[in-house]
Amino acid sequence: MSRPAERRPVVVGVDPDPAHRMALAWAADEAARRRLPLRAVHVEGVPTRGYRGREVPPSWEEWNEALHKAGQQVLEEAMDFVSARHPQLEVDSLLAEGDPVWVLGEQSRDATAVVLGSRHLSRKQEAFGSAAVALPVMARTHCPLVVVPEPEHITQEPAYLVVGVDGSEHSGAAVDVAFEEAALRGARLRALLVWEPGPMRVFDEHQPQQECRRLLSEIVAGRQGRYPEVELHHEVLVGHPVQVLTDASAHALGLVVGTRGRGGFAGMLLGSVSQGVLHHARCPVIAVPTRE
Repeated sequence: MSRPAERRPVVVGVDPDPAHRMALAWAADEAARRRLPLRAVHVEGVPTRGYRGREVPPSWEEWNEALHKAGQQVLEEAMDFVSARHPQLEVDSLLAEGDPVWVLGEQSRDATAVVLGSRHLSRKQEAFGSAAVALPVMARTHCPLVVVPEPEHITQEPAYLVVGVDGSEHSGAAVDVAFEEAALRGARLRALLVWEPGPMRVFDEHQPQQECRRLLSEIVAGRQGRYPEVELHHEVLVGHPVQVLTDASAHALGLVVGTRGRGGFAGMLLGSVSQGVLHHARCPVIAVPTRE
């Protein structure tokens, strides 16, 4: 039996490099804000930084022991960081073996959110970096996945979040999360529906844009009533969804997108959009899976 939703932890994948703590800080702040426990997860793989300069152990047993000790050190340092930031926060740790994608996917079954870091590596490096974990985790997660960039980005005041809406019922889950996050932070919310005209542009674009505005108004209407304290701005923009959402969220607290679902207009497939913004956004990206 899963634990009640209100006590499901915020799960964070811990980077072995103590210089990269933005994801851990975001996760700790989110857990404290929601009054939830935090679970720090590290998956044993290659030796961490403290062991890189040492001679490779001569036996598998010693190699495995070295990995285990390094992983324990990573988690101890992470716990110290969290305790200093939020002394009253309930936190536990998990040192796991195996595939990070599988471990985090399983942890997501009983989590409020899974949080990972992103260093915006080059495409060559991405095959071995955080994006190589974030994208497959996004495909199998059972809860929202948050990808937090390094270094910390600059936000604007008054604070706001951005949510991408595709006009389908599936994007409702992303809108729900966006309203909830905005309410928790006392922030504004920008709900954007991006219309990308096809290769054969119609002479009169007024009618499809009007239809976009109608769809956007319908999907936010009921939810705005549940969160009257959230100042909402919704608009239809024209362009490529990834580029438009990335630009719109440059100084936002976060960008919320769905991970599946097609709206009524070609080009606004949030599955592909969510992957694109993970590569390009400079603010935290909250990818929300479609409810089954």
